Amino acid sequence: MPCERCRKKDKPIDLLSKKNYVNRPERNERYDICLGCERLIQLTKTCLECGCFMNKKTWLKDAHCPLEK
Repeated sequence: MPCERCRKKDKPIDLLSKKNYVNRPERNERYDICLGCERLIQLTKTCLECGCFMNKKTWLKDAHCPLEK
């Protein structure tokens, strides 16, 4: 089931503008949290909660974890 936050704030087109990105250290910190989460499909790096590809979503400034991680 898609995350309401993702559907409202983050769209694939947001990935095209660098102004929507966080810096690399912040992105890496976010992604590390995802990599340790039991709701991540390791093969595809997709979240079972929101359906997003976390290797992309973790770059977006306004992206949020549906589990509040």
